[in-house]
Amino acid sequence: MSDQKEQSSIPTGKVERASHLVATGVRLGGNYVKHYTKKLLNGDTGKAELHKDNAEDIYKTLSTLKGSALKVAQMLSMDQGMLPKEYVDKFSMAQYSAPPLSSPLVMSTFQKTLGKTPSQLFDKFDIHATNAASIGQVHKAEKDGKKLAVKIQYPGVANSVSSDLKLVKPFAIRLVGLKETEMDKYFDEIESKLLEETDYDLEVRRSIELSEQCGHIADLIFPKYYPEMSSKRIITMDWLPGQHLKEFLKTNPSQDIKNQAGQALWDFYHFQIHAIRKVHADPHPGNFLFQPDGKVAIFDFGCVKEIPLSFYDNYFALVDRSIYEDEKLTRKIYMNLEMIHESDSEKDVIFFSGLFRTMIDLFTLPFTLDNFDFGNDQYFTDIYAYTEYLSNLKEIKDSKVARGSRHSLYINRTYFGLYSILNELKANIQTHSSSIPKPESLLIA
Repeated sequence: MSDQKEQSSIPTGKVERASHLVATGVRLGGNYVKHYTKKLLNGDTGKAELHKDNAEDIYKTLSTLKGSALKVAQMLSMDQGMLPKEYVDKFSMAQYSAPPLSSPLVMSTFQKTLGKTPSQLFDKFDIHATNAASIGQVHKAEKDGKKLAVKIQYPGVANSVSSDLKLVKPFAIRLVGLKETEMDKYFDEIESKLLEETDYDLEVRRSIELSEQCGHIADLIFPKYYPEMSSKRIITMDWLPGQHLKEFLKTNPSQDIKNQAGQALWDFYHFQIHAIRKVHADPHPGNFLFQPDGKVAIFDFGCVKEIPLSFYDNYFALVDRSIYEDEKLTRKIYMNLEMIHESDSEKDVIFFSGLFRTMIDLFTLPFTLDNFDFGNDQYFTDIYAYTEYLSNLKEIKDSKVARGSRHSLYINRTYFGLYSILNELKANIQTHSSSIPKPESLLIA
């Protein structure tokens, strides 16, 4: 854990939280004035310094507020084609390095939710957090000779989800460049997931269930969970050994070990998606610990996306390139996935269908091959370049309808996060180890 100063309080009231964001808006305005003054005096200067200053100010505020506000920053940090690099670098700290809570707040949470102090529950308890992220922080503990990890939720997080998203939405709209009407259904999806993430009782149940269902997959490690030492705001589980991705890579593991770890993650995600249609939808590096022998420890099932069958059938039908030989069926699938709409003109349908065909071909390329080298940086350069191209298209900016199902938000996020980790591992993956359903076996309704 870094030596960041501990927080003695978290703003929990709507007015107090809003005032922090208003003050941040004022600072951002000052950053723009400073940037354009320098540009006037020194000629054409890049925007890197402006982005860095803005990212610093936004992150500082969100890390103080914690909860949903900081979670949105964490999500944006994973979409590397969506934001300037300066935002991605700063916001990625939300994955496991936010300022931790002070000792009195930790003690208060135990007393309120379990009616006991940590010393009454555990033989040993480190009052100082090991990791602190957006929704909660983690402490080391011991009981009966067993090392434990204790996750504690920040005060006020559950009660501030809806109001936080209303406060953060203008920032997200400005950063992403979408209209508010386009964002509404996606923010509804985010709100429903964030509310689930603040329900630690639900997380413990899901963690036990999904760990058991995925326990047969090679090279994965899951902790044991302890409901009797958990509550609505506290989760107690086994302490898992290992390193986060960046620290793991600094040890210079062999490519065979990195391939082994990458294969385990690929199999983990594809088993969930195709066998049980529930998926650990928070694949940022802070939720995985890598072992020297290539095994991967997985935890934090707070964000789980249940995939509706109708969405699943249509989404994965597009993996098979032969589907495009049937233009009528392809259009129906695009319509079912809300990529095109009944209100679209024929010209719009042709235009957007062409854009989505290229995008889908790019993103699903790994599924079409028996082996795929995620160390191929050109593949990711192509994805980022096409994403940037789409974001700047006038036709997309001027579109009056949101394109893409709300369900695609967390599924796309899951794949993007998985791809990014596999790219950092430079992993060569056997994609056929998890079968992809053929379109003819799907029920396109």
